[in-house]
Amino acid sequence: MQKKYLTIYNDLVKKIQTHVWPVSSMLPSENELTTQYQTSRETIRKALNLLSQNGYIQKIQGKGSVVIDIHKFTFPVSGIESYAELTKKLNLKSKTIVHSIGYLDSEHEMLNFNSADTVWNVVRIREIDGEKIILDKDYFNETYVPRLSKEICEHSIYDYIENELGLVIGFAQKEIVVETPTVEDRELLDLEGFSNIVVIRSQVYLDDAKLFQFTESRHRPDKFRFVDFARRVKN
Repeated sequence: MQKKYLTIYNDLVKKIQTHVWPVSSMLPSENELTTQYQTSRETIRKALNLLSQNGYIQKIQGKGSVVIDIHKFTFPVSGIESYAELTKKLNLKSKTIVHSIGYLDSEHEMLNFNSADTVWNVVRIREIDGEKIILDKDYFNETYVPRLSKEICEHSIYDYIENELGLVIGFAQKEIVVETPTVEDRELLDLEGFSNIVVIRSQVYLDDAKLFQFTESRHRPDKFRFVDFARRVKN
């Protein structure tokens, strides 16, 4: 016999898929669902947790559970693509806001650049469908990439690097973590009600294995899913 929370979960999924609760609407409260399904609050919470894990809802502290689009923006983990390339491929209505451009006095150790390197950085806010949901913080070794203008940074830095500077981007090492939003995240992004943020940090190298970029891309968790392709190699 199927566990009760799974029966409730399947019923909730069916209602979401048939637009009883459309995208961006709030589910009934836990108390209301407890009454509706004549069960315990713990059972309802198990069903809601499963909905959250499978991408149907986002729990917002102090507000409840909002239905989100199961067809999240798919960002590949493997491969190296610029934000401009991704938004074009996904046909997203996007805007880039350059928040700041400047030089670093320190932090080289954290970024794995040599202490003698001159490093400049650009902070950009990515707005999709009117919502500020990505904060990109890019750091460049000026030996390879000179400090660029605001106009170039509003478009594709990789396009400039490859087609104007003639550099060949080789490979990247990446890590993905979930963190608590910083004060900066909350000031620059639309994060009301969200208690975590997905961070992708990448060290990007030229084809001659020279490190030229460190990037930290901070994503609101309800809008994205990060995918990779894996092939088993039998030993």
